[in-house]
Amino acid sequence: MLKVQMHDTSWIGVEIHGAGPCLLLPVNPRPAEGPQAEEMMKWGVDPALGRSLIERLSGSCRVIAFDYEGHVQHAPKPDTLTPDNISRDFLAIADAASAQQFAYYGYSWLALCGMQLAQRTNRLSALAMGGFPPVDGPYKEMLRVTLATHELAQSAHDSSGSSPAAWDGSTDEYDWSQVEVAMSEAQARQFVTLYQSLQAFDDRAAQAGISCPRLCFAGSADLIEYGERWGDVRVDIAGPLIRRRAELEALGWEVEVLEGLDHTQAMQAAHVLPLLRPWLDSRLLS
Repeated sequence: MLKVQMHDTSWIGVEIHGAGPCLLLPVNPRPAEGPQAEEMMKWGVDPALGRSLIERLSGSCRVIAFDYEGHVQHAPKPDTLTPDNISRDFLAIADAASAQQFAYYGYSWLALCGMQLAQRTNRLSALAMGGFPPVDGPYKEMLRVTLATHELAQSAHDSSGSSPAAWDGSTDEYDWSQVEVAMSEAQARQFVTLYQSLQAFDDRAAQAGISCPRLCFAGSADLIEYGERWGDVRVDIAGPLIRRRAELEALGWEVEVLEGLDHTQAMQAAHVLPLLRPWLDSRLLS
């Protein structure tokens, strides 16, 4: 396994599989096991999601896989998880893997990180975003959610005298309105830092800075209603893709809406791969 130093001097493991055009893939290459796997399956999440994506995509791509979400949970970056620093981290991984040009696929907040990366480099050969709209993204709503999450994590810390046990998994795999906050204060605050830094970001104006082939998709039922503890925030992921489809296509995006699927369902390999692999093959191998 390749080890790469991140912007805060922490290190992340990187696995490389297959041959062909390079694909940066921020997923966990190791299947979850034991109680964590059982909990993920309760929520309809494949414990081997990352491995499933790697195995299929490495048939035609040189997949550079790294569990960035797991990394920031293990090594929180409460004051430095910004688009600039995330992009620096991704480029450091690409450099270490000798990937001068590379495609990128990310889901949910890792999808928006891909669009931020596209603003900062001309090395992207293709960009695929799942579970986050490239135009009219819910940046304000997600700041409210993460602020509430941070407040809950801080309250848990103050009442117990110690931070709650860190959950070793992906924030995308759970509906936060249905589970107890298991993040430490630092883990929660890093996402506040991320979304605060995006409040002035104009995603429509940013489209002019993306020149590579690009794909966006979401489930048609991807509308998350957060509960009272999160300020009754409504995060609409599918709506912008449905309402703005013609505009997105005019801006150069290929748009796919997966009928009947919610946020968790649309990220599963069984739905992602039939869409993503042929698209990557057509854009990278033609």
